[in-house]
Amino acid sequence: MKGYTATLPNGEAILYVDRKRWLWVLSLLYPLQPFVGIALHSFTGNELWLLFPLLLSYGFGPVIDALLGEDRNNPPEEVVMQLDQDRYYRWLTFAVVPVHYIILIGCAWYAATQALSVWGVLSIAVVAGLAGGFAINSGHELGHKNSRVEKLLAKVVLALPAYGHFTIDHNLGHHRNVSTPADPASSRMGESIYRFAIREIPGAFREAWAIEKDRLARRNKSVWHPANLILQSYALSVAITIGFVAAFGWLMLPFLLVHHVFAYWQLTSANYIEHYGLLRERDEDGKYERCQKHHSWNSNHIFSNLVLFHLERHADHHMHPLRRYQSLRHFDDLPRLPNGYFGMYLLAYVPALWFRVMDRRLLALPHIQGDLDKVNIDPAARAAIFLKYGRDKMVAPNLNQ
Repeated sequence: MKGYTATLPNGEAILYVDRKRWLWVLSLLYPLQPFVGIALHSFTGNELWLLFPLLLSYGFGPVIDALLGEDRNNPPEEVVMQLDQDRYYRWLTFAVVPVHYIILIGCAWYAATQALSVWGVLSIAVVAGLAGGFAINSGHELGHKNSRVEKLLAKVVLALPAYGHFTIDHNLGHHRNVSTPADPASSRMGESIYRFAIREIPGAFREAWAIEKDRLARRNKSVWHPANLILQSYALSVAITIGFVAAFGWLMLPFLLVHHVFAYWQLTSANYIEHYGLLRERDEDGKYERCQKHHSWNSNHIFSNLVLFHLERHADHHMHPLRRYQSLRHFDDLPRLPNGYFGMYLLAYVPALWFRVMDRRLLALPHIQGDLDKVNIDPAARAAIFLKYGRDKMVAPNLNQ
């Protein structure tokens, strides 16, 4: 197994080995799970098997995370540069792009050519959308890098779920305004995931469009100029749609619509849990402090991190946006989620349970300690939250459970 050597400031020589090196292939293979459902349907004829990927992610996923637990192992800072430059990890993110195209083409072919009920076609579109959410995650990892190849691949993979504005909004909007009321992708205390989705999805598009419009204006170009990066990705999305309709018929229009909606929902689910209620403080001039480690919720659960390119080590990602997934680090004093992302998604889908678990966890954080003025609160829920969570009513949970 490959090792990385370095010398510590005290002169001590160290050797670091990434024991998960070959397990990162799961981020490449796990999105293929719609084919598992298709294979089971092909063998049995029971259309319920088409939904099996949902059980894999949302049924087995949280259980596997709970059983395997967390991995708090870190690459020493002294070897991070070497680890980042190891092309093996980069090639995995390159290889996942054609995999996403294979998944959608395979699902579309099966939906269009087999004798399926409306329910069956809808089921395949839904699980294809689940894989489309992984495509956005792949675009997220690629879109943060400076190389032209990776930026191009991000645009190509984000065209599949027709979410080409993501890189612009995420890199230049979300990372600038994260954990402030100005960020549509930072959820607020007391805001359900369903209210958040209504605000976040159109808000992200408007923000990306405004950023791109401003960029082009500084170059004396119209927002409709071919250099518009959003339109470039959308043009590819239109071409993909036309190709699918030509190959498989008009059924592809509702099929792709369902696919896109569920892909967006996966991204919204991640955005909702990543910064819930966290708020950057303002200085005397009204400027927000720089984004700190405690402005993101984190999880070290092994399974979901392996299939999501380490997305759940989110604090280090915001502190070092260019850092590659294999090099992201854990810190002991971070806000911690009680399960991996798949388990937290399920919790978020039942707002009463989410608020019950996460609100007290939020208020118990060391930098908040029950002070609601240090929390990003949904204005519509503000009065009820202040009534419920006065400092004398605050009961800190056991965050080590």
